[in-house]
Amino acid sequence: MILLSIAVVEEKNLVNAVVKYAFLSLTFVLVLVLLKAPDVALSAIVVGAIIIGAFLFTIREVEK
Repeated sequence: MILLSIAVVEEKNLVNAVVKYAFLSLTFVLVLVLLKAPDVALSAIVVGAIIIGAFLFTIREVEK
């Protein structure tokens, strides 16, 4: 997860950074499920989806 976090920060293309962030969020959710915390995993899914949507919307608006 640390390497994926570094890859997100170092990515120059913003859309690719968001895709890598999505994989990072998925990894985090899988860790939470393995730790038997499904309620926290569901919360992380919702928050991650909102953040990814906001990032993509912002990138699209800035590039206009």
